[in-house]
Amino acid sequence: MGNVFQCCQTLSKYFKFKDTPALGGAERSPLLSSDESECESPSLPEYLEEDLSTVSSGLTNPALEPEHFLFPDIILSSNPGGDVTLVEPMVCLLVSEEDEERGGDGVGVDELAGGEGQARNSRGYSEVETQTEAETQIGMGVQTQTETQAEVQTQTEIPECSNDINEVNAVATTGVTELIDVDDREKKQVVLEPHSETDTKQKKKKKSKDSGSWSEMKAFAELKPPLKVEKPHEFEVTLLNQTLQTAQDTKIKEETEYQQHSLLTQEREKDEKQHTEGARTSVTLAEQKANNVDGNTAAVETHKRQGNGEAEDQTVNEMEETNSEYGSDLQRVFKLEEEEGAEIKQMTMFLVDRLFLAAPQVKAPPSQTEEFASADPSQSECDKGKQLSIRDIVDLQETAFTVRIQPPGAESFELQVSGQMLVVELQQVLMDHEVTCHRTCFSLQLGGTALDSLAELRSIQGIQDGALIKVVEDSYSVRDARLHLRHVRDLLRSLDPADAYNGVNGSSLSYLSFYTKEDKDGENAGKKRASEKESVDPSPPEYVLPGCKERPLTPLQPVRGGWKPLQCLRVLTMSSWNPPPGNRKMHGDLMYLNVVTMEDKELNITSSTRGFYLNQSTAFNFNPKPAAPKILCHSLVELLNQVSPLFRKNFNALQKKRVQQHPYERIAAPLQVFTWVAPHGDHTLDCVRAEENHTSRMGQDEHTAGQSRDWNEELQGCRELPRNSVQERLHRERSIFKTNSDFVAAATRGAVAVVDGNIMPLNPGESPHMQMFMWNNLFFSLGFDLSEHYRPLGGNTAAHAAARCDLRGAQAYASVDIDGLHTLGAAVVDYRGVRVIAQSIVPGILEKNHEQCVVYGSNDNGKTVYTHPRFLELLDKTSKPLRIQRHQVLDHNNSPAELCSGIETIGILGNDGRPYILDLLRTFPADLNFQFSETKESKEEVPKECQSFGYPQLHPHSLASLRPELIEAFVQHRYELFVKMVSQKLSHLEEQSEEITCELSTGDRENDMELQRRNVILKACEAVGSVSDSSFDIRFNPNVCSPGARFSPECVDEVQRQRRLLWDAAAFLLSNQIPAVLRDCLDHTAVPMDGVTLKTVLHQRGVNVRYLGSVLSEMDKVEERDRLSHVKRIAVSEVIIRSSKHIFKTYLQGVEPAAFSAAVSHFLNCLLSSSSCLPDSCSDELLSRRRSRRRRSHGSRVASLTDSVWARLTSSELWGRIRAEARDYYHYTLDSESIDEVIEKHGLQRISLLREIAIKTGIQVQLREYAFESRHRPVFSEEDVVNMFPVVNHLKSTSMDATRLVQQAQVAVQQGLLRDGYELIGQALTLFNSVCGVLHEDVSMCLRLLGRLSYILGENADALSHQEKAVMSSERVQGIDHPQTIQDYTFLALYCFAGGRQLMSLQLLYRARYLTLLVSGDDHPQIALLDSMLGLVLHGLMEYELSLKYLQNALTLTSKYHGATSVKCAHSHHLLATVYESKGEYRAALQHEREAYSIYKSQVGENHNNTKESSEYLRSLTQQAVILQKAINLIYSNTPSASTPPPKFSTPSLSTILQQLNLTCGIILIPLSAKEIADLKTELKRKEKVNADELENQLLK
Repeated sequence: MGNVFQCCQTLSKYFKFKDTPALGGAERSPLLSSDESECESPSLPEYLEEDLSTVSSGLTNPALEPEHFLFPDIILSSNPGGDVTLVEPMVCLLVSEEDEERGGDGVGVDELAGGEGQARNSRGYSEVETQTEAETQIGMGVQTQTETQAEVQTQTEIPECSNDINEVNAVATTGVTELIDVDDREKKQVVLEPHSETDTKQKKKKKSKDSGSWSEMKAFAELKPPLKVEKPHEFEVTLLNQTLQTAQDTKIKEETEYQQHSLLTQEREKDEKQHTEGARTSVTLAEQKANNVDGNTAAVETHKRQGNGEAEDQTVNEMEETNSEYGSDLQRVFKLEEEEGAEIKQMTMFLVDRLFLAAPQVKAPPSQTEEFASADPSQSECDKGKQLSIRDIVDLQETAFTVRIQPPGAESFELQVSGQMLVVELQQVLMDHEVTCHRTCFSLQLGGTALDSLAELRSIQGIQDGALIKVVEDSYSVRDARLHLRHVRDLLRSLDPADAYNGVNGSSLSYLSFYTKEDKDGENAGKKRASEKESVDPSPPEYVLPGCKERPLTPLQPVRGGWKPLQCLRVLTMSSWNPPPGNRKMHGDLMYLNVVTMEDKELNITSSTRGFYLNQSTAFNFNPKPAAPKILCHSLVELLNQVSPLFRKNFNALQKKRVQQHPYERIAAPLQVFTWVAPHGDHTLDCVRAEENHTSRMGQDEHTAGQSRDWNEELQGCRELPRNSVQERLHRERSIFKTNSDFVAAATRGAVAVVDGNIMPLNPGESPHMQMFMWNNLFFSLGFDLSEHYRPLGGNTAAHAAARCDLRGAQAYASVDIDGLHTLGAAVVDYRGVRVIAQSIVPGILEKNHEQCVVYGSNDNGKTVYTHPRFLELLDKTSKPLRIQRHQVLDHNNSPAELCSGIETIGILGNDGRPYILDLLRTFPADLNFQFSETKESKEEVPKECQSFGYPQLHPHSLASLRPELIEAFVQHRYELFVKMVSQKLSHLEEQSEEITCELSTGDRENDMELQRRNVILKACEAVGSVSDSSFDIRFNPNVCSPGARFSPECVDEVQRQRRLLWDAAAFLLSNQIPAVLRDCLDHTAVPMDGVTLKTVLHQRGVNVRYLGSVLSEMDKVEERDRLSHVKRIAVSEVIIRSSKHIFKTYLQGVEPAAFSAAVSHFLNCLLSSSSCLPDSCSDELLSRRRSRRRRSHGSRVASLTDSVWARLTSSELWGRIRAEARDYYHYTLDSESIDEVIEKHGLQRISLLREIAIKTGIQVQLREYAFESRHRPVFSEEDVVNMFPVVNHLKSTSMDATRLVQQAQVAVQQGLLRDGYELIGQALTLFNSVCGVLHEDVSMCLRLLGRLSYILGENADALSHQEKAVMSSERVQGIDHPQTIQDYTFLALYCFAGGRQLMSLQLLYRARYLTLLVSGDDHPQIALLDSMLGLVLHGLMEYELSLKYLQNALTLTSKYHGATSVKCAHSHHLLATVYESKGEYRAALQHEREAYSIYKSQVGENHNNTKESSEYLRSLTQQAVILQKAINLIYSNTPSASTPPPKFSTPSLSTILQQLNLTCGIILIPLSAKEIADLKTELKRKEKVNADELENQLLK
């Protein structure tokens, strides 16, 4: 990274000793899919101890992306009647109403799963299902991945190969259909489930054969699938005819490419505890789509062997054995179905999708030792024990007991603790407790014995429920006194958001309590709830009304009316008499403090080893003797309570408010979050802040100078911790996460200090861009080209990009996590236009010269190349999961040197004996579409797909690489082609062999067949680019495009093949992945809201952001481009903002420090302002305005401004540079002449552009309203630029075991076992909390899942509690205006409404709508969802006029983005009709309901439930309209008749509103009769039988 070694060579000019590169350890975090982990195992891969083959690809704690992940996790939906195509992947659960009332126990009895295929490739875009906006939200990783990338986001278990035909068909990308029958004592339920290969594996035992004979094998040689072929997130689930109705829906059939043709049976034990032991047999039958793997691929079985390295080929003759099993299995299913009770209770159907079927944001990487161990047959007997060991750990953590705490001088109190809590953690809890918060220097004793601070409570002898633990005061040291002073300062400012605005101390903003805080007093709360409607105005603020174009900024950070900070002291600062003289040190004096109380009384306080007391010193007279009253207190707070009544009063009030805060609002985040907008606050006295800044101990021990941490030893030591047991892994992961968090914080502070000029460079004689720094055992270099090292790659531009490329490479190697291979602890910090690379330092590198350091790789662009057997052995273990080809290059002696990495990657042996690798910038294959210089490649070499897009294009540097998601998708695509080719050839071969059977003897025939099979595999391997000629194994040579790599003449052909493979991957991105991104957006699988979520959508498909121009060009060619207008708007703004960021980087580098605020505000004015005025004439504070007026000229000031280059920038010049950058970097032409034209043309928002540029560059602007349209004065002044923050990129880690628990929970939910899924997620949450703390994206993900499951299970209180924590965690970790936060607000509003808090729900929806308007504007699909919800809630509150405004706007947006004839549009019409009915406007109600009926009739047929219900509602509306008209006629005729009934105006019931809210959010409850379920089963059986017979006939031909 940053070519650290090159930096060290430069330093040799200034030091007699040797170079000093810096290295460090990296954390675990998955990045790539592992081919090696796909070994077969005789046991089920369902237990947590077995390693996964997925490693995250770029999602930074996506997960869940993703995920990351603003989709609803549970979609309850239906479309009964005909073949219904649901958004994939989903699980459809039919739950009896009794079970629903009991909370969902017993879900999942009869399961049916649909076949899965490449449905998305040719999927229609018109609406087929009653899906809602909630199904199509932002950034959902599972739905936005590559079609062939099953492992990156949705994999839930280890892929393994089977000898059964169902696994063969799984390779052919088909699904599994499952029917589960249980005893009549259980509720009869049907589970429709798009079953993935991983689910199948959890239900079957695998067989392993080691025979090398061809005749003993079922398939051919070692056809290892590099990753799971099934793509549950890419397949449509088709509910067959008579799903809920008997009518056929031919229109929906036309939109589905295939139907589910798979059947899996399982006999479930009567005892629920043994249900997992029931035998499951499955037969997978495939019917494939056009341009996908055809049915003959079912003849191919994959079988991976790790026990030996030989290539073992298998025949397909024995497929008939499995086929013969099909009949008996099917008969068994039918028999079980017939034995099932005839009476089935009324059912409720719901669908579970998205988040539950997605893998978490961060996946557990495969462990090599455990990978190989999984091939051991004995492993199968240990799996249950391993799983139990994990659950035992979780149960132990969750086991809580109560202890009694006895503080000195106060009454004891009870405290609930867990057995796994450390004593030091208990001390931290007591430091936050209301009673003991003012104490910091104490120990804990049990029975007179002091407790070890690092011991777990469960290990302490005598600890039990009700045990009395005493708090014993300890003597202070200087460090303890400083800690105490800092803690008191934190207590006094606990309600002050200044730290969050300033981005320090782990503070960040959260405003949920502003909308959910209720009166804590019981009586007042009861009265408030009773009169809630009358006391609270449900009308919204004007800026969230539909049609309002104002986008105020101040509501982003609301302030309570009448809120004032509680001030306890006027001044608390260090005394000028510090440090104590020697004679006073002998009396125990540690330091002196000055305090001014609220009574304006000045106090001088001595901090001694025994505590705090008043002394007799004054400002000019030192007298350390104790003053009257002579009070010695162990705590500073106790002393101030004694001497200042106002302090006691205000401090007690402050503590009461502090403890009323939710813990998620008070706890410091492990990684600092910065806010892009903040109010202009007053600067207050703060002695702790002043002392910290004065001593400049950034990154060191916070309270004792000179105690630097050895970051490299800490990071590498954590990675070397044992990980054999769950407890060891938990300890290891916690240590890695904590150490890495501290490292990132120290690196960030050090990088800021480097840019600010506060650290002395190692080479001060060099130019500033060439300087390097070493501080606090961290090495810092700048993102500029040192000694023209990157000149062949692109100079400074390449050096800047290399830092991020190196970081991604380090993340990839850390994710593979090979024992013995060490990577750098690294962070990349962008601050004030300068990129700073921070790294740990390799031990002993300063003691060697540069020739001795490098033992592997090249440090001079290939002039000298070294290889080393130890590094080759270690890197060879990573080559398979990272898909790197082992190859040879020519060294400086023209001799072949073997490498297993990019030539720039160097290996160094440290003095600690560890092998370190660094400079990992070429870990991923090069992207040939973007090249640094013109090449002589012929047009024949460039694929036609690339040429049609205008590639290859020139790029500013040669480090452009393909994303790991793209590599996995490409390899998957090639594997499918490989399977198809081999299956067809083998099938044809079998037919030929039958014709010549009689001509040859048996032995000759077998030998001949074996040779022909080997030849078939050899040709298939050559065709797909496999590096092996006997098995499928695609790898990439990272040095094909390296300018310094030289190859021997014997390798020319292989290099050309590798180059063709790179071109094929680049063409695959253009022809497959970019169209897939557009399909995702069209079918609302992905709905980006801002630049961050758009980037996530692209990355999930493996598309780099530099392809934005191509994405926009393809978007214009789509027929339904109007439905993509929101995506185009975000993409265009992203091109503009990213181009501006590139310019801003170089712009700031020429700004003098005193003019930063003026320069930044000037840049923002040029970018976003409509005014062309000069900067404010008073921007230089040192120039006198009076003097300027006297001279009647401002020329001196203008001249001083124009002397600077930055001040001469104009709006037109900046726009010209932006257009040039967009054209050169993103290959997109901005045909407008100014930013104003672009904003007008594409409907951009200036406030959204401001937010984007501020977040990407670290600018913090003042919280105020900006008049962007003003043409007479600039929008921004110097005072509007409040601060600039660093933008930090670093390695990420999480809990492997917790990730696996989440994945098991996903499988459980797919099977309908909601309770089991809930428990597993709860256990995962406990582990995540233990490793990462409560403020982490993975914790938010678990809380979100728990909230959704609780809501489905009818536990609204739990759902509210979990979702409230999820919202606060999202606000604290991702930002108060992040799209994920908006989504969490939306679902919290739903749960609040279900819990009877209608007005709170309304306020939360107003907040979500405001944030969406700020981020995306009012023309966005998310607004349609929110407006539908708002209209429903307002309807329930009988605010009909407001409800109509929102519902009409929702109808407009739904028609635009889903189509005027979509089912969602019909639902919007129906909602409007209900409101008009409540108002008595039957004409309008009838009009909208007729529209709804027309859509339902055309889309789903007359016999569909929705159509029938709409027809009935139309009839009812007509009757009501007639009655009303008759009543009006009678009134006007003055002949009232007693026989005429009065008109009835319907008032909405809250239960009806909730049902419609659920429908809007994707939750649809549909009662099913016994007959309907029986018809469904009969139809599915018939179709399965027909399809099974068809496939069997094909296979027997």
